[in-house]
Amino acid sequence: MEPINILDARNTLSKLVSQAQAGVDVVIAKRGKPIVRLVPIADSARNTGETVARWLDGHRISASATRTPAELDQQIADERDGWQ
Repeated sequence: MEPINILDARNTLSKLVSQAQAGVDVVIAKRGKPIVRLVPIADSARNTGETVARWLDGHRISASATRTPAELDQQIADERDGWQ
């Protein structure tokens, strides 16, 4: 879905909320610049492995952004060291 202008979003909020609940990616823009994304609050009963897997399939991470488990462990260790 193309970003919707904030004024149009205000006038069609009920429709946009329904679309977001149905899984449509609703982005609201101000002067043509995307500023927020409307997403449903996760219901713990709906938050199953299947729904998470479907979400992950639709929101792929680029190959350049992936890290190995060792890299993740190192980043976590570095962050923890920074807290002290």
